[in-house]
Amino acid sequence: MSHYPWYWPDGRPARFQDIMPRLLTYNVHRCVGVDRKLDVARIAGVIAEHEPDIVCLQELDVGRARTGHVDQARSIADGLAMTFHFNAAMRVEAEQYGDAILTLRPERLVKSGPLPTIRGLPGLEPRGALWAVIDLDGILVNVINTHLGLVPREQRLQAAALVGPDWLGHPDCVGPTLLAGDFNATSITRPYQTITRHLNDCQRSLGLKPTIKTFPSGFPAIRIDHCFTSPQVLVTAVSAPFSPLARMASDHLPLVIDFEIRALQVPAGCDESGSAVSRGGKRPGSRSGLPAGTQR
Repeated sequence: MSHYPWYWPDGRPARFQDIMPRLLTYNVHRCVGVDRKLDVARIAGVIAEHEPDIVCLQELDVGRARTGHVDQARSIADGLAMTFHFNAAMRVEAEQYGDAILTLRPERLVKSGPLPTIRGLPGLEPRGALWAVIDLDGILVNVINTHLGLVPREQRLQAAALVGPDWLGHPDCVGPTLLAGDFNATSITRPYQTITRHLNDCQRSLGLKPTIKTFPSGFPAIRIDHCFTSPQVLVTAVSAPFSPLARMASDHLPLVIDFEIRALQVPAGCDESGSAVSRGGKRPGSRSGLPAGTQR
């Protein structure tokens, strides 16, 4: 038996009381279904059926003429009684297009911004990501939502950026972390492999065979929507709802992930990454003494 104490990722002693939240990631195709009907409420209905704590959405229109100038991120969040953060990957005057994180839980936005692209190659859409810290019953969890491009070279640049110092490699991105979204990349691609050198694929964590596909929604045959998790996240279930509503509402099915946050065993005097912590509870170089990502 180890003599080391057990800690939650925010530094508190563990009480062995796991929480079991649910994350849903969903490319909503600007709320236009396979029947070509624009229906924001239908997308909210698909999400509501599964009662997630955290929602990562891709391909949202905000104020765009093609979808009636509706703020789709706000409309879906209002319909679910959630707060939200939206990142505009593309802006054309007042029109925006991008991704959002919605949640029922206390949260704060850490950052949002663009991912690299290939200059001089026509037809590429700008891509981005956003990162929020979400409080799950006192445990701070990093959630990053993204939507990668369609060109392999572009995807490789974007995956490298996500695992680099601005996102997953950022000093504040410690503890439980989930990276979710539409990666436009299957498990045999280099962008996928870049990410899985840093995080676990939620489906492979469960050893699912066959794996769960989400695209196209009417006959899902391709696995390009993913959720990747850090070691502190224990995935307990993964599903892709195949109801008539879900098959019609978008060209993707939602991917639903149930998970627990598990306590970490670390040596006394160290943080969750194994780094030394001073007697005052501060990491070397820290001015606040608060765990990374903790609000004052």
